[in-house]
Amino acid sequence: MQRDSDEDAWRSIVENYGERVELDDEPPADPPAEQRLERFFIPLPQPEPTELDDADVDDEPEDAFVPPVPPPLPKLPPDRLLAWVGLFGSPTVLLVCVVLNVYLPPWLGYLLVASFIGGFLYLVVKMPHRDDIDPWDDGARL
Repeated sequence: MQRDSDEDAWRSIVENYGERVELDDEPPADPPAEQRLERFFIPLPQPEPTELDDADVDDEPEDAFVPPVPPPLPKLPPDRLLAWVGLFGSPTVLLVCVVLNVYLPPWLGYLLVASFIGGFLYLVVKMPHRDDIDPWDDGARL
């Protein structure tokens, strides 16, 4: 039988594995509470109090970097602004009404869903597209 030879092979592997470790029957005693806490919390050294002279502390370093004023945010045309409001505002209104258990007339629900779909479609149609880009170009430049 195949089974006996497999079991014999397994027994020979286990028996010839190496020295076996003798385990104590008693688990080690728990250390006192202070030693257990020291394993998790390492005490930090306390800094020595020093007096700082006012002359040593500079409020404004000479070579401080002051970033330039950022340019103003671009203004969206009204049609795209309305599409973005439809895309994000409609689901927000519907979600708030569902969570707060506010009754919406069916026509208003349909209008909100239509504004979401319409805003999405309008933004997709108005996406900039270029015909001079090779579709197989991976963008790597030498």
